[in-house]
Amino acid sequence: MNDIADVQGNILRGYRKPYVRYLILEVADPGAARRWLAASVSGHGDGVPQITPYNWGKDKPDTCFNIGLTYEGLRALGTPSASLAMFPNEFIEGMTARALKLGDVGPSAPDNWPKPFDEPKRIHLIATIYADKKQQLDQVQERALAGGALKKLDTREGCSFEDDAVHFGYRDNIMQPRFEGIHDRERHDDGQPRAPLGTVLLGHKTNLEDLMWRVPQPAALGHNGTFNAFRVLKQDVVGFEDYLDQAASDLLKHKQVDDVLAPGAEAKIGEVLKLKGLTRHGALREVVAANLCGRWRDGTPLALSADTPDPKLVKEKFDYTGESRCPYGAHIRRCNPRGGQIVQRVANNSRRLVRRGVPYGPLYVRTQPRDPGKAEPERGLLGNFIGASLGAQFEAMSCDWLNLGLQDPRITESNDPITGSNDPSASWFDLPLKSGNTIRLRGLPRFVSTRGGAYTFLPSLSAIRFLGSLTT
Repeated sequence: MNDIADVQGNILRGYRKPYVRYLILEVADPGAARRWLAASVSGHGDGVPQITPYNWGKDKPDTCFNIGLTYEGLRALGTPSASLAMFPNEFIEGMTARALKLGDVGPSAPDNWPKPFDEPKRIHLIATIYADKKQQLDQVQERALAGGALKKLDTREGCSFEDDAVHFGYRDNIMQPRFEGIHDRERHDDGQPRAPLGTVLLGHKTNLEDLMWRVPQPAALGHNGTFNAFRVLKQDVVGFEDYLDQAASDLLKHKQVDDVLAPGAEAKIGEVLKLKGLTRHGALREVVAANLCGRWRDGTPLALSADTPDPKLVKEKFDYTGESRCPYGAHIRRCNPRGGQIVQRVANNSRRLVRRGVPYGPLYVRTQPRDPGKAEPERGLLGNFIGASLGAQFEAMSCDWLNLGLQDPRITESNDPITGSNDPSASWFDLPLKSGNTIRLRGLPRFVSTRGGAYTFLPSLSAIRFLGSLTT
């Protein structure tokens, strides 16, 4: 790719910085905001933080800075109406208008979102600061807001945990798409096909024959840009652990419990997961957690080791062809069916997304007994789901696969067990057994609820210069 230097950083490869802050901004002075954009890619900055490109040089910088613009933000900057009309409808409408398709109902409905997400038309720009040290976030923020071009509506801040741990106790950042023509030393060969650049960048070939996503014109605005679904996702970690307790207790009384967990297997599970003195009930909790996700909580894929975790297999290649022991309804299988047979066969690799995320809130440490009168702090994920088509990738995955289960008739009308919009009165999940039979778990509550978000366009450096050069 001869124009890779034009792409914003953190799209084709991650920064892996421990501290992240999102500045949620409104254009206060359009002329000054355009000058701010021009300065952000000028090479000297004039005090404005410089946009971090894909090529950051020999050494990764201590801080990285990137931006995304909403449709309202592009309009506030004076983007020509003919160009605005070329953006896809889902981006123009914005995330709140797409709530039903995304499963943002009930507690996740936009009517329940806190400030500033309760006024989506005021959200114009989301700037992201990545830093090695926490105090650097304040320093970059001060420079970004100097001059009054942009008004801060609010911020969201996250911090990585050790060993890529996330809330619910799993490991993250194990699998991301690898792109044709792009060498990323941090991405190992996971056995999946390399994704064409059109999966994530406008103006490039996709894996759908003779189909390329429309590039908003002029080319300087749309080419090498992409879209991001920024999501603030609250995670009910206590509720998740309580459900594992309930499911394990139910399984202990089930006549086929030995098909779920072989007698004595708790010792091996406890050793690998570093859970001393793990009881049979405790081991069943981990079996349920592994099946809901599709990976053991250390990252071992069930497709390779369904009975016990094995740290040597965490980054090994796997697929869902044949009689895989990974449940059809498991979270990672619903998000990405890999080469497994699905109803929408052409869609197997068409909905792949770049995922960038960081936890917010303190790491949960499970203790007994828990004080029922003490309120738990909010915990969750600040997630970015990046792709060239919000509708055909992020929305289709969220609706068809996560919340309807249309990829396989065995899970149709069920929701994703971890991220889906579940209701205990109707939710279910089939736990596969060695015999080929299943045990149906019921009563899954909603573990993840949306607390805000926005659809943004991640412009190329050329597009930022173009926007900075507008005069009206």
